[in-house]
Amino acid sequence: MTDTYVSHLECSKTGETYPVGEVHGLSRAGYPLLVRYHLEELSRHVSKSTIADSNEDGFWRYAPFLPVTRPENRISLGEFRTPLIRLRHSITSLGGIEENVMVKDEGRLPTGSFKARGLCLAVSMAKELGLKHLAIPTNGNAGSALAAYARRCDLQATVLCPADTPEINVREIQQQGADTWRVNGLINDCGKIVNQGKEKTGWFDVSTLKEPYRIEGKKTMGLELAEQCDWKLPDAIFYPTGGGTGLIGMWKAFQELKEIGWVEGPLPRMVAVQASTCAPIVKAWKQGKENAEFWPDASTVAAGIRVPKAIGDFLIIRAVNESNGFCIDVSDDEILSARDHLSKSEGVLLCPEGAATLAAYKNALKDGQVQQDDRIVLFNCATGLKYPLPPVSGALDKDAAIDFSKFGNGQRFES
Repeated sequence: MTDTYVSHLECSKTGETYPVGEVHGLSRAGYPLLVRYHLEELSRHVSKSTIADSNEDGFWRYAPFLPVTRPENRISLGEFRTPLIRLRHSITSLGGIEENVMVKDEGRLPTGSFKARGLCLAVSMAKELGLKHLAIPTNGNAGSALAAYARRCDLQATVLCPADTPEINVREIQQQGADTWRVNGLINDCGKIVNQGKEKTGWFDVSTLKEPYRIEGKKTMGLELAEQCDWKLPDAIFYPTGGGTGLIGMWKAFQELKEIGWVEGPLPRMVAVQASTCAPIVKAWKQGKENAEFWPDASTVAAGIRVPKAIGDFLIIRAVNESNGFCIDVSDDEILSARDHLSKSEGVLLCPEGAATLAAYKNALKDGQVQQDDRIVLFNCATGLKYPLPPVSGALDKDAAIDFSKFGNGQRFES
């Protein structure tokens, strides 16, 4: 078995091909590049049992589907397959069927989010290609993942964050060794500075979809989900969508798996979930457009999906349409209500972006966009512990008489 089955890189818009083994950003036409593989050759040398028998438990068990050519460049911080958690009480109360809905909890990964997948591959390929300094704009979690993986292999990282990025994210990024800066703007403003600084600083831009390999890291979500489901994919996947790399990556994974015959039948319907106060993809999709307009004054409690304009908008919408999926937005109130409902009924603490998928499922079920007996996967993209939580008001005075009538009031969630 060879170390990689990559054949070439391809412009996602024009189809123009590019050689492997060289540093690439966007295509000459200004669009994201996609990694293509010799899938027929891969299928001759790799089987499902090859994956099942792998000694790796994280991303690298899928190395034949990934572009890193030399094992010594496969950076790791102890990744593992994230759990699928079946929901019970919360789903029946929403009108769904118990056991039909699962959360894939990406918050268990290194640095506490699914950004570990994409940045692990981007940094591994940067190491392989001899890059020394990486830069990224971030709403938080991508920056912390870049910081951690870059330091793991002694690469320099510079991270630019919107000024209102959650404090815990900014401090995490800095603590893990990145040169960290706040910017008085949104993530697109941070991205402009990163782009402007390329020639003057020599850093390489690892912004969402501006290099080819974060997609390949996010693709492992689809490969992993397929394996966990015994290669029988769910009916629909609800995905919190900002830059959309994960949705694009998973759809790419499913197409590759189908081409080599590892999965059969219809592929999952891909559902792009956004916040109502920053929903450029939803708006474009509803209007039948391929490209989204810039969303002014973007704001939401789900900071990770506050992306006013995604460079891969047409790839997101293409995946949604090809899968017979749909785009849906939910309000901040619905997001926080879904988070509180699930944590208090099931003990599963979603981040706001993950909670958006539960809120979207509730509305989609009510509107008939999905059915009760559909097998659904909701992606929780980060640990809920990274985000502000409601304050605790209860307090006891150890020196005063305790009124025990306030305890054990009989309020319980059904088990």
